[in-house]
Amino acid sequence: MIKEKKDEDWHPTSIFWELTNRRADEKTISYCESHDQALVGDKTIIFRLIDKEMYWHMMADDTDGTVGRGMALHKMIRLVTLASINGGYLNFMGNEFGHPEWIDFPREGNGWSYKYARRQWDLVDREDLKYKYLNAFDNAMVELVSKHYNFQAEPVEKLWEKDDDQVLAFRRGDLIFVFNWSPVKSFSGYGFLAPAGEYEVVLDSDASGFGGFGNIDDSIHHFTQPDPLYSPSGKGWLKLYLPARTAQVLRMVKPKPAGTKKTTKATKKETAAATKKTAPRKKSEK
Repeated sequence: MIKEKKDEDWHPTSIFWELTNRRADEKTISYCESHDQALVGDKTIIFRLIDKEMYWHMMADDTDGTVGRGMALHKMIRLVTLASINGGYLNFMGNEFGHPEWIDFPREGNGWSYKYARRQWDLVDREDLKYKYLNAFDNAMVELVSKHYNFQAEPVEKLWEKDDDQVLAFRRGDLIFVFNWSPVKSFSGYGFLAPAGEYEVVLDSDASGFGGFGNIDDSIHHFTQPDPLYSPSGKGWLKLYLPARTAQVLRMVKPKPAGTKKTTKATKKETAAATKKTAPRKKSEK
């Protein structure tokens, strides 16, 4: 798809089908790119997306459009692959932070050279380069999934797919994964049906800490809007702001048990004052 199709021709229906076209009991290992792509013979995903611009525009403060596009899609591709696993997730060393070059072991064809027989781990540690952003996002998405026991066993429930908008949404457990693959269209108040309730954003590919533009306010909680037609089935319309080329993960907020009061600083002070008043006084010794 990266090689053969323009960005506006990336269809969510095709992406979801390719990632989930398997028997439910068939365990598979999902990966974004094979080991051969990191070896001499093909380009890695990040290098195919950004190519030679990686050598000139990976400084943290660089605003090159090609690099911006490549990083955005790199994060989305990895997240949608991990989120749809049915067994395991595989990554080839260095690809998590977008290593810029290939691996080539000493051989007769390269004059027995060791030049490319290594990974440049120092790139991800440099604060002045963008590789740290890709690495931070990779760590965050893996940590998110790892916190959910037996995540891969959760059924993948498609909530929405619309090729015209290039929007895809699916659910696993209490997590909802939403992708806007469009290179040019951002949507405000974009709605799709989801289990009724309250949701919080737990991962956002556009966050500034991941090299994005920070267009999504992660502090906002989203509530589904009731619809008489779907309320009997426990569903409502979840409406979100979806910037172009971004992905976000929302988690359903579990309702608190009835009668549970939220503890605030004010209530803590009132409780402390009441305790002082009711506490028995000690008898003074004569």
